[in-house]
Amino acid sequence: MHVRHAIPLIVAVLALLVTVLPSAASGDTIANARNATAIYNDPTAALAGGYELLTDAAGLACIDQPGAGAMGVHFVKGALLQSGTLDPARPQALVYEPEPDGQMRLVALEYVVLQATWDANHHQPPTLFGETFMLSPAGNRFGLPAFYSLHAWVWKHNPTGTFQPWNPQVRCPDGVRAEQAGDAAGVEQDAPTAMEGM
Repeated sequence: MHVRHAIPLIVAVLALLVTVLPSAASGDTIANARNATAIYNDPTAALAGGYELLTDAAGLACIDQPGAGAMGVHFVKGALLQSGTLDPARPQALVYEPEPDGQMRLVALEYVVLQATWDANHHQPPTLFGETFMLSPAGNRFGLPAFYSLHAWVWKHNPTGTFQPWNPQVRCPDGVRAEQAGDAAGVEQDAPTAMEGM
């Protein structure tokens, strides 16, 4: 077997191991979250691990906020989102920044839980890393039910704070749509999104 053909297989096996192994090494620290997600620096590992491209309701893949910066391109694992649990080693979303050369660079992790799921068993919003999650109400740009979220900029410095949603150092090229982000990460064009049916 040629090395060129073995690399995707090795990446897929490692992504599978990260997905199925128990999270005994996980802890509520940024360092543990960073270590647990290092494999996802390669977006093909994210795809092999069950993460799927998420776009907003307008079909935009790279999420930005003029004047505040950007988040980037989100890849979401629907099973983790639907579980209603939070584990620093298993973020519901991996956030990538499109690079000028067309590649995707992992910049942040995002922890997400639907408000209805969380509130059914808790009296306070979720917290992780000592930080309280923010609430995005229904009618948000993703067309999702209300959800709690927390960004953790563990792969790229955010001058406004590690847990702020927008990073002024992240850029979205004009109008990056699902096809462009998917091409950069190796997503099949007809692949379903992680949020379908939510």
